[in-house]
Amino acid sequence: MTVLAIQDLTKRFGGVEAVSKLSMNVIPGRITGLIGPNGAGKTTVINLITGIVAPTAGRVLLGDRDITGLEPHKVARSGIARTFQNIRLLREASVLDNVVVGFHRQETTSLAANLVGLPSVWRERRYLRERAAEMLGRFNMTRYADLSAGSLSYGHQRRVEFMRAMATSPDFLLLDEPAAGMNDVEADELGAVIRDVIAAGAGVLLVEHNMRFVMSICQDLYVVDYGRLISSGAPAVVCEDPAVISAYFGT
Repeated sequence: MTVLAIQDLTKRFGGVEAVSKLSMNVIPGRITGLIGPNGAGKTTVINLITGIVAPTAGRVLLGDRDITGLEPHKVARSGIARTFQNIRLLREASVLDNVVVGFHRQETTSLAANLVGLPSVWRERRYLRERAAEMLGRFNMTRYADLSAGSLSYGHQRRVEFMRAMATSPDFLLLDEPAAGMNDVEADELGAVIRDVIAAGAGVLLVEHNMRFVMSICQDLYVVDYGRLISSGAPAVVCEDPAVISAYFGT
């Protein structure tokens, strides 16, 4: 079993230690939550895993492979996909085209074939667009296929970003506040899709402020405060931890 593990991960920005000697595991087939107050370093952890920023110390391991500090596109090709806290879409492109982008990891035609425009290239492009259309149907987004992604509501843009990440067929999916802007019904629908992801064998790391959502979906929970791990374990146990209560509500 390939585990996504971070070991003693540390990131300093000048004199500020955003993440401090953090260790945690994301296990295939399970949803792992990473929670904490605002500014606790949660998004920085995802950025460190995915190569957006380089760690000051520590390691990121994908099974036996050390992927610490790899460039983001190489991390993605290794089987790790993510969404962003601040939505990053091709705003002028259609919803369908935004999802098709995620399938490019699965392209098999060569650069030369694409430059020449061989029939195999066009067949593959049609196939990827068909797969993207199927994903839109799965998320009840077919009616938005031809609209520009930037014209959608915040919650629907979240769905497009999630679909694009899913299109890469990741082994590990890192979600940075995916339920933000969603009502309870939409969040529950998203939860059902995330459960499908782990049922297929992938591991999920979820950063989220919606505690109802976190408690309903996560099997493992890590809590950070000022970049340091203060509690970990089963969600029901962690949420009763005095250190966690103090971090959220004060003493």
